[in-house]
Amino acid sequence: MSTVSVCIVTYNSASDIKDCLQAVLKQSFPITSIIVVDNASSDETCRIVHQFGEQVRLTANKVNNGFAGGQNQAMAQTDSDYVIVLNPDVTLHPDYVSEIVGYMDQRPEVGSATGQLVSAEQPDTMDSAGLAMRRNRQAYDLGAGEPAVAWQSEQEVFGVSGAAAVYRKTMMLDVSYDGQFFDEVFFAYKEDVDAAWRAQHFGWKAIYVPSAKAYHRRGWKKGGRRSIPLFVRRHSYQNRFFTLIKNEPAGWHWFWLLPLLLVSELAKLGYIAVLEPGLLRCWPFILRKFPHFLRKRRSILGRK
Repeated sequence: MSTVSVCIVTYNSASDIKDCLQAVLKQSFPITSIIVVDNASSDETCRIVHQFGEQVRLTANKVNNGFAGGQNQAMAQTDSDYVIVLNPDVTLHPDYVSEIVGYMDQRPEVGSATGQLVSAEQPDTMDSAGLAMRRNRQAYDLGAGEPAVAWQSEQEVFGVSGAAAVYRKTMMLDVSYDGQFFDEVFFAYKEDVDAAWRAQHFGWKAIYVPSAKAYHRRGWKKGGRRSIPLFVRRHSYQNRFFTLIKNEPAGWHWFWLLPLLLVSELAKLGYIAVLEPGLLRCWPFILRKFPHFLRKRRSILGRK
């Protein structure tokens, strides 16, 4: 039987982590190990995790190592056939793991898969069916906000959301760069898009498996964009450029893609300059890291 590890990164997740872990422990498929990496929470997260005893392995960081760094820490402690990257605000149906692993075991070309994530507050509404990519290279959650009943068919997708992703370990090792599956410069946000794009370059498929169900809270998105902390928006904004630099291949398609990107990004820059000027502080960091990501690009696309 295939082996499965679950990796969870927490940061002030006391309101969610108990339900999340209880759902993992109720999986019909046996879980080899459950690993929680806490990023210096100031709430009761670690105390709650300790209540699960030896069923859960806890690493308590003294500083916030980010989602990417925390997940890499957790993954390094696994030797299973599959790794589940799970957000603490996600609750899995008891058959989530068995449905996806059963599917992936039969299809060795599939490197990652996700189930049907619905809103915990509105279970008839989709949260994510995986990641998709618009023509302007803007990634988004497939199906978000749509009726769940319309998403009952299995399909290939661009990639899987890091909220409840199942990754094949051989794929993770294949696409890692300098020993990192998630790029730690990203810190948090869009690291799953970057990993998905790398996996595509190397021929791995990603699949949406609707028979696997999960519930996602995402409470902080209810108030719209202005309710999202500036820290989060800055990482999301700059990581889009890092993802493009690393992964967009050269080719004739640049004749239509470059004008599209220029229009899209200039419009976004104008909006930011007027309404979110704090995001402009990203640009010195983006420019400093540009040569670093060009080196990664050469390595990744050179392998392709």
